Amino acid sequence: MASMVPGSNAALTAENPGLDRVLVGLGWSMTPSNGPQAEPVPMAVMLGQDGKALSDDHLVFFNQISTSTGGLEFVGTEDQEQIDVVLSRVPETVSKIAFLVYVDPEVRGPGTFAAVRNSYIRVANEQDAELLRFTIPAQDQSQIRAMMFGELYRHGGNWKFRALGQGYQDGLAGVARDFGLVL
Repeated sequence: MASMVPGSNAALTAENPGLDRVLVGLGWSMTPSNGPQAEPVPMAVMLGQDGKALSDDHLVFFNQISTSTGGLEFVGTEDQEQIDVVLSRVPETVSKIAFLVYVDPEVRGPGTFAAVRNSYIRVANEQDAELLRFTIPAQDQSQIRAMMFGELYRHGGNWKFRALGQGYQDGLAGVARDFGLVL
């Protein structure tokens, strides 16, 4: 298993011949609170070469648990959330799949990642053997309302993973703006 740092890349299919299905696990812990608790919500978005979502149907989150192509789907897991990616079912027009977590503003009002600790993204094979893990570095997240943990992307006919940990102060609105989504 490879441990990653922000901005690093890892080859997936080139180093794992025959790899067609990956499990992307997202996890975190929360600092206990007697008050309202932020509710982190994961999502994955399929992006074209322009970095924009192909459509609002090319994403998965709690209200849309799979794409019509079957390339992305939420599944049960040991992590907080896990997204099953069948690489051969991802449309050729998809150049990247971004994996994000946002604080749901509708559950307990506007919140931030201030109480989120030990967040990570991991990529495993179909047997759940971990191929890589990226732990988001500890930092002040009191202004962060959404975060892109990492992305799968095509490169030279293969799939790679990039560790990111990029925060959005404007939350889901910033994600929607950057990816051309109507949420």
